[in-house]
Amino acid sequence: MPITSTMLRPAVFLDRDGTINVEVNYLHRADDVELIPGVGQAIAQLNRAGLLVVVVTNQAGIARGFYDVSDVAAVHAHMTMLLQQHGAQIDGWYFCPHHPDFTPACSCRKPLPGMLLQAASDLKIDLRASWMIGDTQGDIEAGKAAGCRSILVRTGYGEKTALELEKQGVLEIVADLPAAVGVILGGVGSGQNAQPQP
Repeated sequence: MPITSTMLRPAVFLDRDGTINVEVNYLHRADDVELIPGVGQAIAQLNRAGLLVVVVTNQAGIARGFYDVSDVAAVHAHMTMLLQQHGAQIDGWYFCPHHPDFTPACSCRKPLPGMLLQAASDLKIDLRASWMIGDTQGDIEAGKAAGCRSILVRTGYGEKTALELEKQGVLEIVADLPAAVGVILGGVGSGQNAQPQP
């Protein structure tokens, strides 16, 4: 039976480093994972609202030889455990192991939308009803390319990115992931450009 739009679910796509966890350059050790305050509770809110939560993260450190796929899996397993302590869960983990200086071209490295498109296929996601949250322009562009609405957080590299993007005035910019979830679920964001939802 063909999949129809009524069978699809909305999702919130999350960048990882700088959005869920404190930015660590080439994070690859579970012991170095530190969740940004409020993130666990915010993801749990999305879970309770019936939204799929999917992580999409560039992991160029694999292409550069700094760590391997098993290290990424260990980090994600540890993050899963930390989030479970807040009653939160991630419905899908997607990562791009490529970098154009070290590997052939790919379609999954953000700002390309490949990871979002793959997740949409795997999990039956309605991209037009979904959101992308991240701290870089690449995150925002990946969301836009996939047809999602996007929110920039000021954590991680977001403060620097905001300086470049807020002049456009069309992008939702908020303090952090909990504020972004507030916008999505109809609350008031706490960032400079966040507006109350009707």
